[in-house]
Amino acid sequence: MAAKRGVELVKQVAEYISKGSSFDRVTQMVKITGGGEGRAVGEFTVAAEHLNRMGSLHGGLTATILDNVTTYALMSKGSHPGVSSSLNVSYLAAARPGDVVEVDANTVHAGRKMAYIECELRIKATGKVIAKGGQTKFVDLDTKTS
Repeated sequence: MAAKRGVELVKQVAEYISKGSSFDRVTQMVKITGGGEGRAVGEFTVAAEHLNRMGSLHGGLTATILDNVTTYALMSKGSHPGVSSSLNVSYLAAARPGDVVEVDANTVHAGRKMAYIECELRIKATGKVIAKGGQTKFVDLDTKTS
């Protein structure tokens, strides 16, 4: 039961963030398929609007997806979404139009002040990793004034 609530939380967070009017709406094609307890899994089909001039998945979109899905994973652990202090992506292979890309993010550690989340993007049909990376987030956002 708790895992189902976790997946539902991930789906709700993803829908809320991607359906807004901010830049994050570029991730609305990512469908959350699993997650909870510090993990978020989703997938999307590479379409023409996702391509760079070379005809493969744009690196900036890849980084944005990694940024958002790792945040969903972190939030499913009960953590504040925080702010990014470090985001890294290694691009390993191309994804082409029609490829279904699976995104798998896992919270490695979520402490009082910092959180560490890792992520892989892979071609669903073959398991070939196209990008991997993660982010470090500052999560101790105290809104009280001193």
